[in-house]
Amino acid sequence: MGPARILAFSASLRKDSLNAKLVRNAAKAAESEGAAVTLIHLRDYPLPVYDGDEEAAKGLPENAIRLKAMFKEHQGLLIASPEYNGSYPGGFKNMLDWLSRSAPGERPFAAFEGKAAAIMAASPGAFGGMRMLPLLRLLLSGMRVLVLPDQVALPKATEAFQEDGSLRDPKIAASVQALGKLLARTCVRLAE
Repeated sequence: MGPARILAFSASLRKDSLNAKLVRNAAKAAESEGAAVTLIHLRDYPLPVYDGDEEAAKGLPENAIRLKAMFKEHQGLLIASPEYNGSYPGGFKNMLDWLSRSAPGERPFAAFEGKAAAIMAASPGAFGGMRMLPLLRLLLSGMRVLVLPDQVALPKATEAFQEDGSLRDPKIAASVQALGKLLARTCVRLAE
């Protein structure tokens, strides 16, 4: 068996997302643990708002097919999400809605089943996305994803990063690194 394969992304569509910076830090740590990490930006995979009638008429959009294939190729998900009005972003949820659709003969949640996920949040506010993380955990668990019990919430994220994208606070940096490494090790154990 090769290295653990982890798909890493921010749930934000913003080009210079704070959560994209956060997930890059965790991805580096997962790579240092031997994982093969694929870092993507959801902005590169635009999708229409999910509509069952559109799916029945046209099938899955090309970007949903591409993303679903990527999800299936990876054992782990490394996700950093902003908190929008106490929850995760609508664009992210829309992507999950498209990817959860089963092809003929395919098991429900085929793109998610058997995956392990590590979740994080970065926010300019004082709570760092803490209100959103339990909702994200519940959403992913309901899609048959094993969500690691550890998580990271980064408050005041506009001040948290150095020019090179690394985290200023050594304690927070250590927590992010530990989470990335834990996901890599967990993926290896689940594949045994």
